[in-house]
Amino acid sequence: MSNLWDEFDKSIDTEALRREVASSDGNSFREVPYGDYEVSIEKMELVASKSSGNPMLSVWFKVLSAGEYKGSLIFMNQVVVQPFQVHICDNFLRSLESGLSVEFQSYRQYGNLIMDIHEAISGRLEYGLKYSKNNKGYNTFEITEVFDAE
Repeated sequence: MSNLWDEFDKSIDTEALRREVASSDGNSFREVPYGDYEVSIEKMELVASKSSGNPMLSVWFKVLSAGEYKGSLIFMNQVVVQPFQVHICDNFLRSLESGLSVEFQSYRQYGNLIMDIHEAISGRLEYGLKYSKNNKGYNTFEITEVFDAE
């Protein structure tokens, strides 16, 4: 078993991990209730779902508005294998107002597009986010406003 831990220590930057844990107040990992928030997008990428291995849009929203949830993270995960799922992602990506044309052609192209959109908005735009649940019990994420970052 000790060899396994040694392998983890070699493959993961434990010093950076330790610094991040030490500088975090723990709020970013609290469950944020449904509501309206002012957010920035901290991370956005096309990843493989851990449960199914299917392609999935993963977005991390950081709550900027004052209050007890300031600094907390809200996570959006949308699998992208069915046409209606691509439609959900396309509409979300367009709502970010990155100035880039959003169109699915292939997973490689879509993954690159998502990275380009994140690069275009990072540090430049912030958003009003309506975080709620639909009638089927799934979390929903609607961009209600777009702001210039301060």
